[in-house]
Amino acid sequence: MRELQRGLWHWTAVHPEWEPGTDWAHTSVSSYALDDGAQLLLFDPIAVPSELIARASEREVAIVLTCPWHERDSQALVDELRAPIFLPPPEAFNDDVDWLRPDLERLEAEGRIFVAGDRLPIGVDAFAGKKACDLVLWVEGRNALVIGDTLLDRGNGLELLTDWLSAGQTRDQLIEILRPLLDLPIEVVLPTHGPPTDKAALGRALASRPD
Repeated sequence: MRELQRGLWHWTAVHPEWEPGTDWAHTSVSSYALDDGAQLLLFDPIAVPSELIARASEREVAIVLTCPWHERDSQALVDELRAPIFLPPPEAFNDDVDWLRPDLERLEAEGRIFVAGDRLPIGVDAFAGKKACDLVLWVEGRNALVIGDTLLDRGNGLELLTDWLSAGQTRDQLIEILRPLLDLPIEVVLPTHGPPTDKAALGRALASRPD
C-alpha cells in the first residue's frame, strides 16, 4: 500500500477472476482509500490492507463502486464493516451484485444508486463514462478522479481502448462524453486498472487520435 498524499492510499491485488494458468497479460487491479479524519471511502475495494480495516472502527465508512462488476470484496466488507455501498445502476448481466438485487429499490430511495450528474452525500460527484453503469467519480475535496473501465492502463499509460467500447459506440463519441473532465482542477487520476497518474495523462488519452 502506498500513500499518494495525506489520507489517500493506493494498493493492488490479483484480479478476482484470474486463475493460475490463465494467460492474462495484466493480472492486477487497483483500489483506493480516502480518509479525511471523519470519513473513510473505499473505491472498488479488493484485499483491503489491515491498516485501513483498523481505521474503519474510528471512521464513517462507505464503499463506492465505479461500476457494478467492480464489486470485488464489497459484499464481505459491507458485512464486516457495516458500511453502506454506493454504485451505478446494475444491468441484468451484472451478477457480481446479485446479493444486492433484493434491496435495489431501497438503495435507490436512499440515494445509494447513482447516475451521471449525481452528487453523492459522501462528497463524490458522478460523471458520465462509457456506459450508464460505468461512471467516472470526482472527489472535489482531493481534486481526485477515480476511473473504472472507461479508461485503463495496460502498460502503455492511460488509454481509451477501442476493444473495450460498448456496442455501437465509437472512440470519438466517447471522447466527447469524457472531454468535460478536462475542465476539472485534477491533481491525481486514479484508474482501477493501472497505477495512479495525472491530468496530463488523461489529456493524452482523450486526444482526438492516439499518439
